Amino acid sequence: MFAQDKLDLILRRYEEIGEKLSSGADGQAFVALSRERATLDEVVEAIRAYRAAEREANDLVAMLADASLDPEMRALAEAEVDEARERLADAEKTLQFALLPKDEADEKGVILEVRAGTGGDEAALFAGDLFRAYQKYAALKGWRVELISESPGALGGFKEIVAEITGRGVYGRLKFESGVHRVQRVPETETQGRIHTSAATVAVLPQAEEVDLDIDEKDLQIDTMRAQGAGGQHVNKTESAIRITHIPSGIVVMMQEERSQHRNRAKAMNVLRSRLYDAERQRLDKERSDDRKAQVGSGDRSERIRTYNFPQGRVTDHRINLTLYKLDRVMEGEFDEIFDALTTDHQQKLLAQSEA
Repeated sequence: MFAQDKLDLILRRYEEIGEKLSSGADGQAFVALSRERATLDEVVEAIRAYRAAEREANDLVAMLADASLDPEMRALAEAEVDEARERLADAEKTLQFALLPKDEADEKGVILEVRAGTGGDEAALFAGDLFRAYQKYAALKGWRVELISESPGALGGFKEIVAEITGRGVYGRLKFESGVHRVQRVPETETQGRIHTSAATVAVLPQAEEVDLDIDEKDLQIDTMRAQGAGGQHVNKTESAIRITHIPSGIVVMMQEERSQHRNRAKAMNVLRSRLYDAERQRLDKERSDDRKAQVGSGDRSERIRTYNFPQGRVTDHRINLTLYKLDRVMEGEFDEIFDALTTDHQQKLLAQSEA
């Protein structure tokens, strides 16, 4: 089933990385080796489990082939051989998934952007609810959430909110969230009890580091200005707000959350770098596939990906036809059942492509 020399090569490389880390690699070399080892952890564990299951099954088959085997031992071996074959089949499937090509961004943090879509004030309220659900999920995972910018809605919630989420494997879990999220519920301001439909859009950008993307300072136009509050009034007397324009792409990032111009610039560069990195990843994805819409996690943000129906307590992910009647739990941050199903579907599609 598997090329044993390929599995041996992976195990040798894993041991080699461990030796280099133990011998005192430092700086960028240490970071690069640690990342590579982290990407191999899952596949190495799967290889070892597969080989252990294979040995167990083969030993039992060899035992049963021995004509001189004691009758009592034969009965025990016959009782165990079917279970051993099932364990081997499960280990083989796990290894197949582990060997699928990995997205290099899966271990990164993210820039999460949630914006109110169609639906006015109700859309802003839902954008706030959705963002808080992601915050709760991050808390359950032990991730760190840092607000980058926000634009409050008139009745609450947010017209737009942007945050940085850091931790291990953040992008790998959240990457399927990009798209249009639709909500159906009775707004608090609705006196007739009618259900309204509104939407929020979500963008999940892998957090780019300087080693991922080289930005030429000559390509940047940086403007400073006084930060403004609601109604346009100036909220401080110094020019702490920053607007950075990336001239080649036309991407503009405005930041005024901090009183320090230096901190606003650092945050703006972080967002700009992640947007450019995401744009480049999408460009490469488009080159690799003529039909990106057929791919789960393609990042097509014009697609309605999920509906949250509050009167029925129902959440439906339209990409995989998954419906759960536990909307209250999902809004408390319990997304894992949805995320696991999306990940499995994505892996199965990758596996089908590799076997075609």
